[in-house]
Amino acid sequence: MNEPLYKYMKVGLVHFMAFPETIKGEGPVLETIRKLATDEYFTAIEITTIKDRTTRQRVKKMLETAHMTVVYGAQPRLLTNGLNINDLDEGARQRALANLKEGIDEAFEMGAAGFSFLSGQYQEATKEAAYAALVQSTKEICAYARSKGNMKIALEVFDYDVDKKSLIGPAGLALRYAREVRKEYANFGLMVDLSHIPLIHETIEESLLPVKDYIIHAHLGNCVVKSPDLPGYGDVHPRFGFPNGENDVDEVVHYLRVLLEIGFLNPENPPIVSFEVKPFGDEDPDVVIANAKRVLNEAWSRV
Repeated sequence: MNEPLYKYMKVGLVHFMAFPETIKGEGPVLETIRKLATDEYFTAIEITTIKDRTTRQRVKKMLETAHMTVVYGAQPRLLTNGLNINDLDEGARQRALANLKEGIDEAFEMGAAGFSFLSGQYQEATKEAAYAALVQSTKEICAYARSKGNMKIALEVFDYDVDKKSLIGPAGLALRYAREVRKEYANFGLMVDLSHIPLIHETIEESLLPVKDYIIHAHLGNCVVKSPDLPGYGDVHPRFGFPNGENDVDEVVHYLRVLLEIGFLNPENPPIVSFEVKPFGDEDPDVVIANAKRVLNEAWSRV
């Protein structure tokens, strides 16, 4: 592609994955976000909860000054607290919903343009009941967000039988779900992630084409799925080029081409495409981030 990358997308980074010590809203949040705010490569950033209100306000001002688009990832709010929004225990489902609504409040406080979450685990015998609970929860989340302002709500598609074991899930069920929610809530869509596609046992086309009309956000990343005995196995988002990894430059090229073909990447309303990469072992986060930028630059030159 000869045209600039930024004509077709806002390039982001999932902050709390690149700097995992911040995932619970504590630690060097301000210092690490500043690294991204001063890096003109990134025009968007994905943050999660920041427990200290003063730090939140400083981060908000910093990101406004940096002219970055902010989105809020609530996945850690659920995962680190063992919460499931399609829990068949109504009390547990309500606790998960309350946590997400707190996240929506915080996302609006931070001026976020979008908010994302994930479905929870399920049992095959009660899959339809879990699906119904998920739809109900999602509609409540969308209604709550709509009552407060204009912010997109996205469910991130995860694996269903490897690591997170989330209900959504395979493309067929993701389509059914997105179609059902979108009937009532135009502020809803799906987040797709290159690193999750091999974990769902789908090709890029199988994963993206059925849900193309509902994709509102995309992630770039890698995974290891060949064997549970391998380092980095599962949904841990290792860097590109990681030993036995599934995704590198060729796969990013393929993914971007499909996203272009379906009209997701476009110059009229460039969407956010964020790296979701995590240091493995003692790897330096800054080096892992540089790796990702190099991969995207090379891939874009070949699209």
